Amino acid sequence: MRGASRESLARALEALAGSTVTEQLGAELFSVVTLLDSNGSLRRALTDPARPTAVRTGLADQLLRGKISDTALALVLAAVEGRWSSSRDLGDALEKLSVDADVAYADGQGNLDELEDQLFRLERIIAAERALAAKLGDRGIPLAQRQELIRGLLAGKADSTTVRLAERAVAGRGLSLAAALRSQQTAAAARRSARIATVRVASDLSEAERNRLAEALGRQYGRLIQLNVIVDPSVVGGVRVDIGDDVIDGTIAARLDEASRRIAG
Repeated sequence: MRGASRESLARALEALAGSTVTEQLGAELFSVVTLLDSNGSLRRALTDPARPTAVRTGLADQLLRGKISDTALALVLAAVEGRWSSSRDLGDALEKLSVDADVAYADGQGNLDELEDQLFRLERIIAAERALAAKLGDRGIPLAQRQELIRGLLAGKADSTTVRLAERAVAGRGLSLAAALRSQQTAAAARRSARIATVRVASDLSEAERNRLAEALGRQYGRLIQLNVIVDPSVVGGVRVDIGDDVIDGTIAARLDEASRRIAG
């Protein structure tokens, strides 16, 4: 987001931080996102800077009061009060609020670690199963059917917050399913001011090894580090760590590649 939209998003997030988060708040906010995505004229009317703020918020209130909770309505109105560089930015902001609301709810229930782990495991399953990924991302299949498929995949294996976020990721507002799941993991990590480190190793790390690595990375980056460990035989010993755009590659394979490049000159 640019300029005014970033500022409006920040204010909306502040409003969320001061709200009482319920289990259904995220879903309520995303229902408004779905409405805006399906109605371009409404989206433009709610973001038109030429319209007085009271007119825009009055329209939103008239459409939504009684259909979503008072808390959800207050957050939508706070977002509509803002100025948006693009009409789509309002929907993007409400989607961000919806994810953060679910993350906050999981945190309040003491399930934040479990949520992160379940989202990561789901991402890895989808990455490994190309046929499944293709079906979940096929826009020719009705969204309701694709969401039913992801619910079936997670039945008995994930809590309700993970299922809701997975359904939202399948909706795919401009992101692939994998990218949407990674974005949700990032939101969960940000809840406790942590960064996500994707760690690739030839064999799984023990709990003590995970803790030592997380502590070392935490000292280097000055914040908590959430490890997502991937067992990858191609690593051939050592550890590869990806944190955002940073790559720390201490694998044997990487050292052999570097030696080969030097020999080739």
